[in-house]
Amino acid sequence: MLSRIADSLFWLSRYMERGDGLLRSTRTHYILLLDKGVNTNISWKPILEIFTTCNKEEIELLKEKSDDVLRKLLADTSNSNALKVMFTKARENARGVQDHITKEVWEQVNHIFHSVNTLTDNHHLEGIETMPTIDAITNDCILYNGVADTTMPRGLGWCFMNLGRYIERCLLTIEMTNKYFELIDYNIDDEKNILQWRPLLLSLSGYELHLKTYRSSDHNQNTLHQVLFNENFTRSVLYTLKRIDRYFQEVTKNNNSEEVTALSKHLGRLISNVRYTDFDSLNPVTLQPYLLEVRKELVAFSKEFASYFFSYA
Repeated sequence: MLSRIADSLFWLSRYMERGDGLLRSTRTHYILLLDKGVNTNISWKPILEIFTTCNKEEIELLKEKSDDVLRKLLADTSNSNALKVMFTKARENARGVQDHITKEVWEQVNHIFHSVNTLTDNHHLEGIETMPTIDAITNDCILYNGVADTTMPRGLGWCFMNLGRYIERCLLTIEMTNKYFELIDYNIDDEKNILQWRPLLLSLSGYELHLKTYRSSDHNQNTLHQVLFNENFTRSVLYTLKRIDRYFQEVTKNNNSEEVTALSKHLGRLISNVRYTDFDSLNPVTLQPYLLEVRKELVAFSKEFASYFFSYA
């Protein structure tokens, strides 16, 4: 497979995954903010910090203004992480590799792109139109994942797509976990109730699993364990790293070069670091450095992987 094709498939999935994550977070916060009396700890601040380049002053001005935030997150093309930008880039990558994706995948990406383009009309993100608009695009993203899963052949292209998907998913989980634990100054010993963690767990589609899996009232520890180490949670750091390893092995199984060996060792060290972390060692002092280190190593692996397979640094 040409490196240009692999590159486009990889980034198609990364953009689609980040757009999906943005939609989940946006929908969760919009709904919870409708009942601010109950969800007193909720604001748009962590989402703005993750998905925009706004400075602290701009975030403080925006964090309670849902209509303005929605336009910034979904439709404002001056924001490089806006939904419209993500899906425009996804479509550009898909258009260049139409011979390597199924007709159904291309049509779904194209459909989502045109749906998101309607967000330039402000009335779609105001009042009673807001939730139907967000839900429609969210359902389109779910449909995209289903169409890709059921129609794409399981060759190299599929492996590169999944590498992009799980690298992006893992990075997003780390970013969101870091932001929400930052809200309590990483003090996991200062026990919070489950309402503190609903925005994070709902944004990662893990709230129901949390209620079914964790029976103790130690919600800080339970939430941290789920998002980092729960292998049954499809957005946990450990689960996504294991999926990255699976598809990396597939694309390199006939390649014994020194570069691939070095990449394999790098990924292996990262997975081992997470898998064999002593959970009790994560405390208010060590948690933030741990999250930042895992993210740093995954970004470094992604860059090395891209440099070798896609011929750019």
